[in-house]
Amino acid sequence: MQELYRQYKGRMFNLAYQLTGSVADAEDVVQDVFLKAYQLPPEKLTVPGPYLYKMVTNRCRDLYKSARKKREEYFGEWLPEPLADADNDPADSVARDERLSYAMLVLLERLTASERAVFVLREALGFDYGEIAGLMDKSEVNCRKLFSRARVKIGLDAETPLPAASASEEWADGFVAALRQGDMSRLLSMLDPGVVLLPDGGGKVQAAVNPIHTAERVAKFLMGVIRKTAAFEGEATVRMERINGEPGIILRAEDGVVHTAVLFRVEGGLIRGLYILRNPDKLKSLT
Repeated sequence: MQELYRQYKGRMFNLAYQLTGSVADAEDVVQDVFLKAYQLPPEKLTVPGPYLYKMVTNRCRDLYKSARKKREEYFGEWLPEPLADADNDPADSVARDERLSYAMLVLLERLTASERAVFVLREALGFDYGEIAGLMDKSEVNCRKLFSRARVKIGLDAETPLPAASASEEWADGFVAALRQGDMSRLLSMLDPGVVLLPDGGGKVQAAVNPIHTAERVAKFLMGVIRKTAAFEGEATVRMERINGEPGIILRAEDGVVHTAVLFRVEGGLIRGLYILRNPDKLKSLT
């Protein structure tokens, strides 16, 4: 069982995290599945991978259905929990290849539990439809329909590939520099005119409640965040760090505690979406 845990834990966590949008839930799912697997007769785990992935998928689908009600009652916008990259960890580098972008995780909230499961298994983990059908207890035809429906809901037609993460570290460093220097002109030049900022404070800290639209309003809001951080939280640091396998911005208070994380959706060199997380419950993996 220890060998199975070592071999499959990373991919199981990857799957669970992308199906739930929660680091804590993903960790709990992996632990629960291995506890149940430990009690199974050995012949059940002759081919362990499919069995373990199926258990993870089923558990996450159940969690996702129950979580939808809680998210509807959530204070303000609900955003997925960000995931810190492990420093110099080869296993994490491999895992990142099987993770969708953070912006895509936000879009996945539009899907049903079954649509999300098929989409993640297909697009992130690269399973074929036969494998997915076995994990989902559905026909291949049904899985193809779920996948097609999921792509439509997130704004992708059948031929359009998933958008690649286009924010380079150099680009993100430039964005951080514009914020630090209060350079409004430079900041505006990096924002798409129709940019949308989604904030998530969860009602636990001071944060915007509703989405903010247009480049000018988003830029003013960001400058205000930086000024308030400096005024109320001492010598705060603002720096680019890798989150969810892509460049993001972390704001730390003087004591080193992370109080804000910022992630982007960049298209054509301009920010189309900004995601600002301030709910302390969602920043634990970054601290």
